[in-house]
Amino acid sequence: PWPSEADDMEKKRWDSMESWSMLLDTAMGASSGGEGSSRDSGRREEWMADLSHLFIGNKFAAGANSRIYRGIYKQRAVAVKMVRIPERDEARRAVLEDQFNSEVAFLSRLYHPNIVQQFIAACKKPPVYCIITEYMSQGTLRMYLNKKDPYSLSPETILKLALDISRGMEYLHAQGVMHRDLKSQNLLLNDEMRVKVADFGTSCLETRCQATKGNKGTYRWMAPEMIKEKPYTRKVDVYSFGIVLWELTTCLLPFQGMTPVQA
Repeated sequence: PWPSEADDMEKKRWDSMESWSMLLDTAMGASSGGEGSSRDSGRREEWMADLSHLFIGNKFAAGANSRIYRGIYKQRAVAVKMVRIPERDEARRAVLEDQFNSEVAFLSRLYHPNIVQQFIAACKKPPVYCIITEYMSQGTLRMYLNKKDPYSLSPETILKLALDISRGMEYLHAQGVMHRDLKSQNLLLNDEMRVKVADFGTSCLETRCQATKGNKGTYRWMAPEMIKEKPYTRKVDVYSFGIVLWELTTCLLPFQGMTPVQA
């Protein structure tokens, strides 16, 4: 369905905000000790952030429903991912909450040099949820490639970056996890130019989603069976990895000049 006028107004209001962190400040004022809203009282999760120790800096990335900020949490540099939870769209709200819970669950149990590490904390402060992780100073692989001329990466650099990604994905699959949204925007770089796989909002355990249908990823990187809404396996991640290899070789966006649906 087309977005309603109320939905458009809500999106414009959110987009006009210089920082979503003010919403966390407002939520803190309505709760005790900065540890949870009244909705969470009596069932505080062990991963819940103490927002009195969180300081949020500049935004350095954004998505359709999220923004990522630099921050300091308990005297360490962090990245703070904030997810906007729609107030009027109940179906979309349910999807985003499910993705948030999935990402927290996977981040807190996955440990590998090529997976975003050091899951630190998270918070639920409607209408904003947040996830606090290690800070990856060089941003996304897509940001890195955007600064390069086409076909300018050396074979050695391509191989190094590709091996990092493949090792992270090999670990995920060994844990029985399907990523389902592998793309250059979800691959992060640290100071040493090591690639780490990130964003597990659409990930699932293969034993629980082998027969899942529906479009969970991003069209440009999505395997044909996902686009056609047919049952799929971990091989969809292999297809997406192939698209990322093409990005590393060309430094270009896949299917440039096309809309995501055309691609």
